[in-house]
Amino acid sequence: MTPFAIAGVQMYVNALQPNVDGMIHRLDVLMARFPWTQMVLFSELAAFGPLSRFALPLENDTIHRFREAAIKHKIWLIPGSMFEKTEDGKIYNTSTVINPQGETVATYRKMFPFRPYEAGVEAGTGFCVFDVPEVGRFGLSICYDIWFPETTRQLTSQGVEVLLHPVLTGTTDRDAELAIARATAAQFQCYVIDVNGLGAGGVGKSCIIDPSSMVLHQSAGQEDMFPIELDLDQVRRQRETGMKGLGQVLKSFRDRSVDFSVYDRDSGTDAYLKNLGPLEIPTQGSRAGLHVDVPGQTTPALGEDTAPTQVTPLQHPAKIYSS
Repeated sequence: MTPFAIAGVQMYVNALQPNVDGMIHRLDVLMARFPWTQMVLFSELAAFGPLSRFALPLENDTIHRFREAAIKHKIWLIPGSMFEKTEDGKIYNTSTVINPQGETVATYRKMFPFRPYEAGVEAGTGFCVFDVPEVGRFGLSICYDIWFPETTRQLTSQGVEVLLHPVLTGTTDRDAELAIARATAAQFQCYVIDVNGLGAGGVGKSCIIDPSSMVLHQSAGQEDMFPIELDLDQVRRQRETGMKGLGQVLKSFRDRSVDFSVYDRDSGTDAYLKNLGPLEIPTQGSRAGLHVDVPGQTTPALGEDTAPTQVTPLQHPAKIYSS
């Protein structure tokens, strides 16, 4: 058995004022209650909220405070992420990994900003893999990254056994994201530690999932601290013998008979994708791809009696969403 205790912190996040003091306070409470915790993960953009106007250089006073907290509690600390502003004015969504000695051992820039909504944020191009000595290999993925299985494929192909996934999801697709998190754990035979925020930081529903896709913990919509001890030998055994003695998916991918031409941008395989139009926020009444104007249809004058008409979604797609 290779045990390791990880805690997620699901907390209320303000958008217009810093949340750093609250993070430090909750960390102190967590470690007082559960002193056996060895790593703590906060949600995406927990420190300063979702507005990029609060972006800071990679090295800043807040990171120094988190380093001091890691030393104080002798833990690995991933304080979610924060907007990073580079010397040339670019903004990234960046996460920092701090070890128990207070050292920054890795940083990761979100590879897939939530476009078109997360406008003005650059995409990172590097992967984050780090080792906890005598325990195992960990990787970082931020929020929307998990919707692209190629990101986890890259990490697990480098031996990552625990996927740390801070998120800021306050939208109606949270349940879809949770389904993806479970599928990711099964597909790549790894633990997934998925931590969302509250308020401006999301709708909660944080979770911890084991490599067989079993949900070990599921938060609801209130503040939550959830330490849990993982067994990384479970990952190694499952990768050797398959989930429940069945699918050995990593080895099957390794021994595949095909290379996927879709990843060659010059192959032409992705021609269909080029017809989907620009990556932009939909407008009211968007009808892209429908092209079903009804000839001769007129709008009745005000007060004119009309017979009821059966309307199909294709005839009037906007009406199925109206109240």
